[in-house]
Amino acid sequence: MDPTPTVIVAGGAGYIGSHMVRMLRENGFRPVAVDNLATGHRDAVRGDELRVGDIGDRAFMASVLRETSPACVMHFAASSLVGESVGNPGKYWRNNLVATLNLLDTMLEHGVRQFIFSSTAATYGNPVKVPIPEDHPTQPINPYGHSKLAVEYALRDYDQAHGLRSISLRYFNAAGAHPDGTLGERHEPETHLIPLVLQVASGRRASISRFGSQHATPDGSCLRDYIHVQDLCAAHLAALRKLQSGAPTTVYNLGTGAGASVNEVIDAARRVTGHPIPMRDDPPRAGDPPVLVADAARARAELGWAPQYQDLGTIIEHAWQWERRVRAAQAA
Repeated sequence: MDPTPTVIVAGGAGYIGSHMVRMLRENGFRPVAVDNLATGHRDAVRGDELRVGDIGDRAFMASVLRETSPACVMHFAASSLVGESVGNPGKYWRNNLVATLNLLDTMLEHGVRQFIFSSTAATYGNPVKVPIPEDHPTQPINPYGHSKLAVEYALRDYDQAHGLRSISLRYFNAAGAHPDGTLGERHEPETHLIPLVLQVASGRRASISRFGSQHATPDGSCLRDYIHVQDLCAAHLAALRKLQSGAPTTVYNLGTGAGASVNEVIDAARRVTGHPIPMRDDPPRAGDPPVLVADAARARAELGWAPQYQDLGTIIEHAWQWERRVRAAQAA
């Protein structure tokens, strides 16, 4: 029997999932990526195993689980564009909830009862307390947040009914790229601030939009908690080990506990890239909270986890290495 524990990484060809696949392999696990490649990239998985299919396809997932006998499933496969979720809620309920329920049922049929779920700070809605702790009221304001919170509720029920233990990790703003420059963020369309700013610096965009300059923040622009993708993956690894030790179902915030404003991100990107990065002011976006910062004390205390890349300049430098690589590939 193979002594190396297998971990299924659903969405393993995507941004965070591909970093997770690599970290698992580097830490003695056998990662098996599962991705339908709707938004993922086959080359992001590199030399690791990739099974192409949909996690909501029970016959497909049954064959994967039979062949791999995983100790745990990590779930990164979801639709995640807030604006799109408002206009097309059915897609989000099907992809984020229905497909996940199918996956959980298939896991139960094959005796897999450890699950790590990528959740989101969008489960909180507009914060009434900052930094935001895990016991903050969960009042999502869009279908994306609703669908993620629904999965969290389902996971509690599956634990009580079936003994399927899970850890849900509520991300704040995932950012950065692998420090060696070989993995990074590739979304179409891109909606995240740091890669958009860097696309301006590399010449792929003309300017960056600042959505509101009169928010109730120190410099008037929105404040967000940027967490390096490698730190997110390290928290998943810690959560996996926690589940392996018999930990109960729970939820953790993942963030640095410090906010950076839109202005600060743009200024830092100007320093890192040496590019002026033209900016234009656009109206504030509806439902955009002025401040979203995590209270991640519980993850630090219970998972023994601490972010290693808290400096905004370092996060941007790693993302800039990746952006230059992508730009060079496009120009070739």
